[in-house]
Amino acid sequence: MQRRSWKNLGGLFDIAQKALIIAELEAKMIENNFWDDQKQAQAVIQQLNGLKTQVEALEALENQLTDLQDGYEMQKSDPDPEMQSLLEEELIPFLETLKEFELTVLLSGPYDKNNAILELHPGAGGTESQDWAEMLYRMYTRWAEKQGFKVEVLDYLAGDEAGIKSVTILIKGVNVYGYLKSERGVHRLVRISPFDSSGRRHTSFVSCHVMPEIDDDVSIEINENDLKIDTYRSGGAGGQSVNTTDSAVRITHLPTGIVVTCQNERSQIKNRAAAMQVLRGRLYEKQVEEQAAKLAGLGGEKKEIGWGSQIRSYVFHPYSMVKDHRTNTEMGNVQAVMDGEITTFIRAYLQATVGDEN
Repeated sequence: MQRRSWKNLGGLFDIAQKALIIAELEAKMIENNFWDDQKQAQAVIQQLNGLKTQVEALEALENQLTDLQDGYEMQKSDPDPEMQSLLEEELIPFLETLKEFELTVLLSGPYDKNNAILELHPGAGGTESQDWAEMLYRMYTRWAEKQGFKVEVLDYLAGDEAGIKSVTILIKGVNVYGYLKSERGVHRLVRISPFDSSGRRHTSFVSCHVMPEIDDDVSIEINENDLKIDTYRSGGAGGQSVNTTDSAVRITHLPTGIVVTCQNERSQIKNRAAAMQVLRGRLYEKQVEEQAAKLAGLGGEKKEIGWGSQIRSYVFHPYSMVKDHRTNTEMGNVQAVMDGEITTFIRAYLQATVGDEN
C-alpha cells in the first residue's frame, strides 16, 4: 500500500485553498455589522460549516489511511493472521467512506448544495407511461428517504386508471440538487405490461426535470407581465377546504410556454409562492439545457419523450438490467434500483462530468 498525499484530490479538493476561505468567512463573522443582514449571515454560516465539514472529513480519512498504512507495513515485516483480519475489516468501511467523500467533493456547481425540485411527466402511452411515472416517483422518494432527505409534494395529478399524469416534489437536504441533476432526461422502461391481457412487452417513457430551489436574491429575471396566472379548485388530497376553494394555482410563462402548477397548500398565496419557486427553477433548467445544446452544436433542439432520447433504460424483460447510456454504467438488480439504489448512477455521472458547467 503506497503512501499518498490527499492535500489536493485531483485538483478537486485543495485544503490550503479551503483553509483560506474558512479564514475569510470567520473574519466576516466577527465584523460588527455581520448580523445586520440575517439572510446573508446565515448563508455565510452555512458555507463555513460546509467547508469545515469537508476539511474535517478529509483529515479523518487521512488519519485512517495512515493507520491502515502503518498496519500494513507492520503486517509485511511481521505477518499476523489476526492483524490481517482486522486490517481487512477496517478497509471496507474506509473505502465506503472515501466513496461518499469523493461524491460530495464532486459537487462544485453554483447551486449543487441547494434543495431540488423534481418533476415527472409521462410520455405517450396512457396508462402504461403513467404507471411508469408513479414507479419513478416511488424510486426517487425511496432514494431521498434513505439519504435522510425530506420530501414535500407540491403538485400531484393522478392518472385516469393508474399511475400519475404528473408530479412535482421538493426534496430538501444538503447537496440534493448536486446529486439529482444527474437524473434530468428521459427514462425508458421495457417490461411485460400488467395492463395488457395478452402479456405483450411494452416500452414506456417518462421525462424527468430537476431544478435547484433558488432563493429570491438570485438573478432569475421574471417579468410579471409575462405571466398568465390561473386559479382553480384543487383535485388533490388535503382536506375539504382544499377541494372546495380555488386554492390551486397554474402559472404560464408566456415567452417560453413553461407551465407550472401547485395545489398542495390550502392557501392560494402559498401555492402561488411555491409555483413561482418551481418556475424560477424551470427557467434556470432551461438556461442549462440551452447552454448544453449550444456546446453540443444542437442549436437548442428539444428532444421528444421517446425513442433515442433516453438517458437511462430499465429493462424488466426479456432480461433484468438498468443501463445509463451516458456513462454505460449498468446494474443487474432492477428491483434494488426501483427501491432507490441509484447512487451508483449518480456517482458515475458526476465523475464523468466533473468540471462541466451546471
